[in-house]
Amino acid sequence: MRIITLAFAAALMASPACAQDEPAEGSDPFALPAISYAEALADSENWREADPENIFVFETTKGQVIIEALPNVAPNHVDQFRKIIRSGKYKGTSFHRVLKDFMAQGGDITGGSGLPNLNGEFTFQRKPAEMVFNMVGGNAAGTEGYFMGFPVQTQSAFLAEMNTSGTVESWMPHCAGVVSTARTDDPDSANSQFFWMRGRAEHLDKTYTAWGRVISGYTNVKSIKSGSSSNNGTVTQPDIMIGAQVAADMGAAAPKVLVMQTGGPTFTNMIAGADVDDICDLPSVPVVVE
Repeated sequence: MRIITLAFAAALMASPACAQDEPAEGSDPFALPAISYAEALADSENWREADPENIFVFETTKGQVIIEALPNVAPNHVDQFRKIIRSGKYKGTSFHRVLKDFMAQGGDITGGSGLPNLNGEFTFQRKPAEMVFNMVGGNAAGTEGYFMGFPVQTQSAFLAEMNTSGTVESWMPHCAGVVSTARTDDPDSANSQFFWMRGRAEHLDKTYTAWGRVISGYTNVKSIKSGSSSNNGTVTQPDIMIGAQVAADMGAAAPKVLVMQTGGPTFTNMIAGADVDDICDLPSVPVVVE
């Protein structure tokens, strides 16, 4: 069992929450006491079970990386990446473009994925009353928060009253640990290539499709061999994707994942008084993996 707690706040943050990055007890004002999977599972007010269809397990030459996908923000992208994972075509692909504090890009499949390119899902429309975000206190406009443990940003809810659709524009920001989609200059050219964020990149928000986050193995993401910035991050002798699986297909070997409820009392108390202009300035939401 891996007990996973919050990492340091963003001013000091080297990573989102993951087992390898657990801080020493007492060193982090956001840190949780150790909790077992069984204890968390019994506390549905504060923890939710992740859908194994949305848990993607990547094995790399630097170790395992586990992703949780969020179909709500980019359903077509999540569906396509799930299909590619199940096809086995990621095996042997490389992390061919990696920049130290920016991102690690992979998924360039020799011969292609066999699937069509995707239209950009850079933002999505939501009805605030039906898709509730847990907003961070101190953000008067109500534009920074969480949904199912994922960082989100949005137009203020009051704007929904001004639209005939009753919706506002929302999106997942490119925080460290977020998973997004590579493309060419054509906004509708995404296909199989993805990148794992290794730092904050606000300039990518609303122009690249973010659809998941690293929930375990972020240290391994940071360890993937970097290329030279003078050569746009191109890597010689790059790290390799050994394989990828959807947890739902792994049987007894599948990781079981619990994510802290950001609307629950424990997390609400943890971030009480937080005053941020960017949700990425707060630590990642905790998970427990067994």
